[in-house]
Amino acid sequence: LPPAVFPLSCAVQSYSWGKVGLESEVAKLVATSDPPVQIQPDRPYAELWMGAHPRGDAIIRDNRIPQKTLGQWIADNPACLGAKVKDTFQGRLPFLFKVLSVNTALSIQAHPNKELAAKLHAQFPEHYPDDNHKPEMAIALTPFEGLCGFRPVEEIVSFLQTVPELRALIGEVAAEQLERSGSDDPRGVSAALRVCFTRLMKSEKKFFVDQLNMLVKRISQEAAEGKDTSGSNGDLLLRLHSQYPGDIGCFTIYFLNLVRLEPGEAMFLGANEPHAYLHGDCVECMACSDNTVRAGLTPKFIDVLTLCEMLNYTPAPSNSKIFPATQSQLDPSVYLYDPPVPDFAIMRIEIPASIKLYLVSAVDSASILLVIQGMAVGTSTAAASEMTLRRGSVLFISANESISLHLASPDGMLLFRACCLL
Repeated sequence: LPPAVFPLSCAVQSYSWGKVGLESEVAKLVATSDPPVQIQPDRPYAELWMGAHPRGDAIIRDNRIPQKTLGQWIADNPACLGAKVKDTFQGRLPFLFKVLSVNTALSIQAHPNKELAAKLHAQFPEHYPDDNHKPEMAIALTPFEGLCGFRPVEEIVSFLQTVPELRALIGEVAAEQLERSGSDDPRGVSAALRVCFTRLMKSEKKFFVDQLNMLVKRISQEAAEGKDTSGSNGDLLLRLHSQYPGDIGCFTIYFLNLVRLEPGEAMFLGANEPHAYLHGDCVECMACSDNTVRAGLTPKFIDVLTLCEMLNYTPAPSNSKIFPATQSQLDPSVYLYDPPVPDFAIMRIEIPASIKLYLVSAVDSASILLVIQGMAVGTSTAAASEMTLRRGSVLFISANESISLHLASPDGMLLFRACCLL
């Protein structure tokens, strides 16, 4: 039988928002992987793609396997996905696993649900390359910040009252409508929020640039005088404005929650949830799609109308955006992040220093294993030979296969594993 467990060499994407050189977690991982990659100190290392996506198909590192890439191998051996996954997802790996290293903000964006994705793809295939939804989950590796979901209404109303430039863009009628909307009428609140956000995003370019410049000037002066600018979210405004001067996205900080994750904490982004990653390193898993509707903090194609129409206008506090992990009953080293979509789940595996032999157990799905910390020699009845695992190693594990790890590091290991638990 051909080996069903094998190491991968994964694609790096050098998007301009990525951390540069060895400041990037992506760069640190590929620098110690096999074969090691020479890191260029001035190049952004934004994303590591672990999967079979056509724009970054992983290379198989096992010369006994005739196929060059994971995508080719899965196409020739679809049973490796597991029976349920193979049938549900038409013989394709349903997820893409990534590491992201974010230095400057990503665009304000949301991902369509399946119905909208099919419609957008049919109408504008050049901007929406496939017909799939794209739920995603990020788990922090370093302290991580992002904008996610609409803030509680009272926070937005407070900004409307302390930031006159924001109120000018939205207009008095819409602002008062949001101020009057009561918590006893959630549909009324969502409708008022939709009107306010849409008016902001569709405001006339010259008008909003003037208002943004006035706001930035005022906050800069207040900060220089040592005043507290937190009532106007001053620090974040100046930071985003320095990254994307004159961009409407700078104003979205008054509508969207700022979510801060500590390492191991996660956020799940379902369809139509507005978000923008701001800074930090994370592992991310998503349904295998490239569909993104953007509306600011970006030089790319923006589609404000579609975004404003599709968003989920349900306000919620920022702490509600943190997605909990559950510790496995069967194996206390495993913490499971199981989002409310069928396409993927992630396990965080923390092997303590006291354990010298650890079994990565079989699951009924193909999975991808990433080593963040520690070293081990891995053996499997399904692998051609023993495999050395170290920081940056990535393994593909076919469904129903397990691996024994013989730990070589004095302080345990940290692994992440993406799979599909139907």
